[in-house]
Amino acid sequence: MTTKRRGMTEEAADAAIDQACRMLRMPTIRNSFTDYADRAGREQMSYRGFLAELLLAECDDRARRRSERRIKAAKFPREKSLRAFDFDANPNIDPAVIHTLAKCEWVQKGQPLCLIGDSGTGKSHLLIALGTEAAMTGYRVKYTLATQLANELVEAADEMTPAKTIARYGRVDLLCIDELGYMQLDRRGAELLFQVLTEREEKASVAIASNESFGGWTKTFTDPRLCAAIVDRLTFGGTILETGTDSYRLAQATKQRTT
Repeated sequence: MTTKRRGMTEEAADAAIDQACRMLRMPTIRNSFTDYADRAGREQMSYRGFLAELLLAECDDRARRRSERRIKAAKFPREKSLRAFDFDANPNIDPAVIHTLAKCEWVQKGQPLCLIGDSGTGKSHLLIALGTEAAMTGYRVKYTLATQLANELVEAADEMTPAKTIARYGRVDLLCIDELGYMQLDRRGAELLFQVLTEREEKASVAIASNESFGGWTKTFTDPRLCAAIVDRLTFGGTILETGTDSYRLAQATKQRTT
């Protein structure tokens, strides 16, 4: 693009800026340049200050779009945030511990996280919310149900491609496995799930939510030795949070009926 810059009208300048932003792939500057220029004139900003405002706006918007892509790629079933979690409704959960986990140092270190408690106590909410925080921080996250993961691994084994699927789950920084313990897994699925956990051991984080205490996992993993090995993989060097037995959803429903 060659443009004579001296004596350029405002209309020509706007057109040139629009074209340059398209070529340089700067959609934020292209869409908001006029507003920033008007504000810079009113506030008598320096050229450097005006340029800094524009570039920072583009950088911020790119970071936001990257976060949105990572959250979408994680395939969370619904949107959950820590801001929306009612800590008053569940005194078993220490807000300070959750906010420390939200800094994602455990993800950086490849440590596991276990959320154990009855249905309706906030396990899935926290799992998704902490996974979202990790995605916003810049980590690659994947969410899946335990049975869904086991079935996918068995199907891959039937198609003679288990290594490829295991490697794919091994590449993400944080693997969130929900509803572990709700249903019994057949031996094949359990063994393949164990391979995924082994692939990630001490290298990348796994976060799980389960309605069963570790002692009850033999219902899901019927082989006692395999069950013990899986528990070991998911607890060594990690954080275990017990969300309790009092269902928040049941309490809310009861309160609404009473009202």
